[in-house]
Amino acid sequence: MKILGISAFYHDAAAALVCDGEIVAAAQEERFTRIKHDASFPEHAIQYCLQAGGVRRGELDAVVFYEKPLVKFGRVLETYVSVAPRGLRSFVMAMPEWVRKKMFMRREVEDGLTRCGCGPAKELLFTAHHEAHAAAAFFPSPYRRAAILTVDGVGEWATSTIGIGEGSRVRLLKEQRFPHSLGLLYSAFTYYCGFKVNGGEYKLMGLAPYGEPVYVEKIMKELVQVREDGSLQLNMEYFGYLDGVRMTNERFERLFGGPPRTPEGALTAREANLARSIQAVTEEIVLRMVRHAQEVTGAEALCMAGGVALNCVANGRIVREGPFRDVWIQPASGDAGGAVGAALFAWHQLYEGAREPDGVHDGMKGSLLGPEYSDEEIGAFLTLHGYPARRLGEDEWADQIAELVAQQHVIGLVQGRMEFGPRALGNRSIIGDARSPQMQSVMNMKIKYRESFRPFAPSCRLEKAGEYFELDRPSPYMLLVARVRAERCRQGSGRDGDDIVARVHEVRSDIPAVTHVDYTARIQTVERQTNPRFYELLRAWERKSGCGVLINTSFNVRGEPIVCTLDDAYRCFMRTELDYLVLGSYMLEKTAQPPWDEGSDWRERLTLD
Repeated sequence: MKILGISAFYHDAAAALVCDGEIVAAAQEERFTRIKHDASFPEHAIQYCLQAGGVRRGELDAVVFYEKPLVKFGRVLETYVSVAPRGLRSFVMAMPEWVRKKMFMRREVEDGLTRCGCGPAKELLFTAHHEAHAAAAFFPSPYRRAAILTVDGVGEWATSTIGIGEGSRVRLLKEQRFPHSLGLLYSAFTYYCGFKVNGGEYKLMGLAPYGEPVYVEKIMKELVQVREDGSLQLNMEYFGYLDGVRMTNERFERLFGGPPRTPEGALTAREANLARSIQAVTEEIVLRMVRHAQEVTGAEALCMAGGVALNCVANGRIVREGPFRDVWIQPASGDAGGAVGAALFAWHQLYEGAREPDGVHDGMKGSLLGPEYSDEEIGAFLTLHGYPARRLGEDEWADQIAELVAQQHVIGLVQGRMEFGPRALGNRSIIGDARSPQMQSVMNMKIKYRESFRPFAPSCRLEKAGEYFELDRPSPYMLLVARVRAERCRQGSGRDGDDIVARVHEVRSDIPAVTHVDYTARIQTVERQTNPRFYELLRAWERKSGCGVLINTSFNVRGEPIVCTLDDAYRCFMRTELDYLVLGSYMLEKTAQPPWDEGSDWRERLTLD
C-alpha cells in the first residue's frame, strides 16, 4: 500500500512516502525551492518522493494531510471574536489566505496532486496536527509500548499532548489548549531577542549559556503559571499574538526594560540573560510534563515530537533526570515531520498495518531519506560545466579527506541521500577540525556568515562517544546535549559580561571548536550500518589525528536551506571560503575552479534568520 503524507501552508512544508509501513522517502519543500521554511504546497518534494518510490500515476492508495483545516479555522475565528474589536488588522491580513486556500484544503491538495502529475489518490484523509506528531514520534521508534509527548506552538487547538503508543496504535490522553502554549512562550522570547519566530528558536537556545537566569522569577510570577503536571496558563496581558501581528506587546517590553532587540542589532547581556532565563523555565516545564507522562502511562520508554522536541538542551536533561529508561525523539520533530506522521498514522491506525519494532533500531533510516546522486551523474555534471575534479577510489576516499582536514581545510561534503529534518548528519555537511581553537570563528564568519556565538556540533563514532562526552547512549540525530568529559576541559579565564565575542574565543577543551561556553556539546553519534561512508571518514580522521571528533555543520549559509542538488552544493562552495568540495567520489579544489561571478551580492537576496 502506497501512502503519501503532506504538511503545508504554515511552515516547513514537506512530503513523505510510506509503502507497506516502510518510510521510503521524505523531503522538505525548502530544499528544492531554496526558500527557507517554505510553507507552500510541496510539489517538488512530492515529485521526488513518488520518483524515489517508483509510484506511477494512479498508484497512490491514500494521501494524508497533517492537520484538520476546518477545525483550525474554527480556532482562528473564535480567537478573533474573543478579542474583537482588537485584532482587526491581523484578521484582515489572515482571512484572504483562509478564504482562498486553507478552508478548501481538499481542493487545494487535489489540485496540487494534479500539478505534480500523479493524479488523484484513492482516498484523501486528514489527521489532527498532534495526532500526526504523535504518530511520527511513536511509529518509527524502536518500542512496542511508550509514552508520547508532543509539544509545539499550536496545531488546531492543542499546544501539547500526552499519549500512549501500543503496538500499531496511538492514543492521545491529555492536551494543553491554545492560547496557553510552551512553544509560543519560547517563541515570544525568540521574537523579543531579535530572532525570527519558527526559525530562530535554536539561536535563543545557543545564546542561553552566555547569560544568567536572572529573569526566571519574573517570568514565573508575571508571565506563566505552571502546575506540577507541566500544564500552564499564560498571562495573555503580556502577549500580542491573539490580537496583533507581534508576539509581545508594550506591557511585555516594560516588564523587561525596553523594546525588542532589532534584527541584526548588537547582542547584549540583556538578551543573553533573557535567553538563559526562558531556557531554564522551558526545561522545568518540560521535565514536569515528562514526569507526568510517566505517571499517566506507566511506560518505561518515551517518544517525543513537536517543535519543542528540537530543544536538545532540554532533551539532554530529560535523558539524565527524567523517569524513563529510554527516550526516542523524532529527528524531524517540527511540522515537516508531520508528513511522516500523517502517512504512518493512516497505515497503522486507519488501515491496521502491522508494526514489528525490535526494541533497538528505529524506522527512520538515519533520517537519510532525500535525493542522492550516483558517481555517473556527478561526473556528467562536472564535465558539462567544466569543473575540474579528481575522482577518488573508495579505498582512498576517507583518508584523503582526513588529510585535508588535518591541514586545517574546511570541506563541503555531499554523499548519499540528503537528510530529512533540520540537522545535517554527514551527507550534506561542512566538516572541519574540532581541535582547532580558531575553527568555530572561521566557519561562522567566513563560511556560514552567521553570528559568532553559535556553536557547532561534533560527530563521532558511537563507540568513541563516551571518551569525549558524558553520554551513555546513542545520539544519532544531534538531539541530545551532554557535557564534555571533565578531563578534556580547560578552565577558562572567567570572563563574562557583555562581550560575547570575547567569550567565544576562549579555549575550553581539547576539542574547542565544538565545546560550547558551558562546556557542553550537541552530539551526533555515527554507526557503520546507518552511514558507512561517514563512519569510515571518522575512523580515518582518528587514525590521522588521534582525535575521534569532527565538526559537522549543515552545508548552507545563513538564510539558505541545506543544499540539495549538485548545483546548490557547487554554488555554496564558490560563494564561501570553503577550501574543498566533495561530491560523491569526486573532490574539487577551490583554487582549481574557474572564476565565479554572480554579478551582485548574493547575500542581499537571502532572507536572513
